[in-house]
Amino acid sequence: MSRLERQTFVGVITIAVGATLAACARHTQAPGLRVIVLGFDGMDYGLTHELIANGQLPNFAKLSESATFTALETTTPPQSPVAWTTFITGSDPGRHGIFDFIHRDPKTLEPYFSTAKTESGGRAIKIGKYRFPLQGGKVQLLRRGEAFWEVLEDRGIRSTIIRMPANFPPSGKAMRELSGMGTPDLLGGYGIFSFFTSEPFAFGGKSLSGGVVVPVDVADGVVRASIEGPENPFLIKPQKTASEFVCYIDETRRYVKLVAGGEERLLKVGEWSDWVPLELELAPLQSLHSEVRFYLKQLDPYFELYASPMNLDPLNSALPISTPVSYARQLGEATGRFYTQGMPEDTKSLKSGVLTRDEFLAQAKIAGDENIRQFRHVLDQFQDGLLFYYFGNADQVSHMLWRPRDPRHPAYDAVKDPPYQHVIEDIYLGFDNIVGDTVARLGPNDLLVVMSDHGFTSWRRSFHLNSWLRDNGYLALRNPNLREDPGNYENVDWSRTRAYGLGLNGLYINVKGRERDGIVEPSSRAALAGEIAAKLLTVVDPTTSRPAMTKVFRREEVYTLNGTDTIAPDLIVGYANGMRGSDESALGGLPREVMVDNMDPWNGDHCIDPAVVPGILLTSRPLKKPASSLQTLAGSILAEFGIDQFPRAGSR
Repeated sequence: MSRLERQTFVGVITIAVGATLAACARHTQAPGLRVIVLGFDGMDYGLTHELIANGQLPNFAKLSESATFTALETTTPPQSPVAWTTFITGSDPGRHGIFDFIHRDPKTLEPYFSTAKTESGGRAIKIGKYRFPLQGGKVQLLRRGEAFWEVLEDRGIRSTIIRMPANFPPSGKAMRELSGMGTPDLLGGYGIFSFFTSEPFAFGGKSLSGGVVVPVDVADGVVRASIEGPENPFLIKPQKTASEFVCYIDETRRYVKLVAGGEERLLKVGEWSDWVPLELELAPLQSLHSEVRFYLKQLDPYFELYASPMNLDPLNSALPISTPVSYARQLGEATGRFYTQGMPEDTKSLKSGVLTRDEFLAQAKIAGDENIRQFRHVLDQFQDGLLFYYFGNADQVSHMLWRPRDPRHPAYDAVKDPPYQHVIEDIYLGFDNIVGDTVARLGPNDLLVVMSDHGFTSWRRSFHLNSWLRDNGYLALRNPNLREDPGNYENVDWSRTRAYGLGLNGLYINVKGRERDGIVEPSSRAALAGEIAAKLLTVVDPTTSRPAMTKVFRREEVYTLNGTDTIAPDLIVGYANGMRGSDESALGGLPREVMVDNMDPWNGDHCIDPAVVPGILLTSRPLKKPASSLQTLAGSILAEFGIDQFPRAGSR
């Protein structure tokens, strides 16, 4: 999704002017019942069951003997923002309005992030070279429906919601919140790193998806460079903000003294810095605060320095990331600065070859350790009510290192992969320790719920959905003889196109009156969707002689549409185990072939037939109201507090 990730959220900086959130409601509940929910993103039921049987997860095993350990039905499709939003609201995507990581505006066909949007301020005055907004911008959470913790708060029951995905900006309805997946970096995307190198023509002069390569010169043992931030909204003439830094290389070429943001760090080759606060000047008395981690990759033969995406500084955030606003600062002061970026594990740096596997795992461990350290602090402060705490490490690492567990993967390397075959299991063992620490703090009336939003499997083959639609006469090209597809639907002839794919699982009918250039009569939409679904289910992968997809859902079959008709895809493709929709097709690419081997470093996934990738559910005692699916779990949690109905009647 590099195209989207290069785009800056409109008005990110102007939102900083006067951004506030309402104070928490008064709580009257006396200390009593505590329910702790640990959300382990991507924890696979099959692998967890295997590790329990092998005696490798003793704390999971002990709980499963006395209560419940079962597979938890995920969502359609099993994508994280869809799944977590379903958990939050207790309703399906047809009601809560989140269908994919990305949606499209049917009137323009422009893609956008599905969970939140920002808007710049209104009127402004101009003074010299500056433009001063008279109104601040705003960030809007696009999730519809009521979050389950709102029901608790209405009854005076305290709730603490830490890093809940699809909750940026925070709902403002819990006593305490810290936003998670969906929280942007300072550039407004899922994370853009910087890589500074003195190597001429590094990466063949090509740009990197998810990062920028910055050429530097080494002059008398000194490197001077700057990290580029977002555009300065206070300037009439557009200009990028930037933060300069200097590296002084020692004579042995083993260390550098890094001077950035008015602070100094001594870094050894192969060493990560702690968080370095940076300040971007915008206008007189106006600046933007961020934080960056540096990694000194090498000094010989070339200078190479990685800089993490510019994270919002939790001690002085330009965007609302917590409830109350001061809570992020309190956490930072108590446990140290931390990644505020929603998905901190830098998978893009590994995909692009900037970081090696070992370097990526070191970075992921830093992010994971921050999360664990913060969890212990939050748990120490937790007195009563509900605590939800999210851990995303397993999901992101599984995406990049599932292949070492799968010798049948087409890109499996019998020499390079085996040393990493237990990386994911080791993360699960760490989760077991977290569960053990939590159980040790439970009181006699307390409840622990351990859950995940979906499971995982190997991604061996890629399916170019738009290419299949082209070859089967549903999508037409402006120039069929074009040798290189430009992507982004640029070669699509919409006047002859009846269907197109967007996102990882969505297929849309080009409906007249709904789409920008629609040609299919609304009365024909359902029949055409049924025709395409039937044909897709007959597709066989010639390499494996197995079906390419095992389920194709019509939206009416799985969703209760409630004002979301124009957003929802007409079909949701459930790819077979081992197959997944391609990255190229997700944003309008049309490669020549339909099915290809997945040779990408991103080699594990879950955006397939939901029956293949269930999550997990483990509780410290039987639930009063059993839950079989992610959609019903929040209702079961509320039942522990004596609340019978969720979603509440009339909630939307």
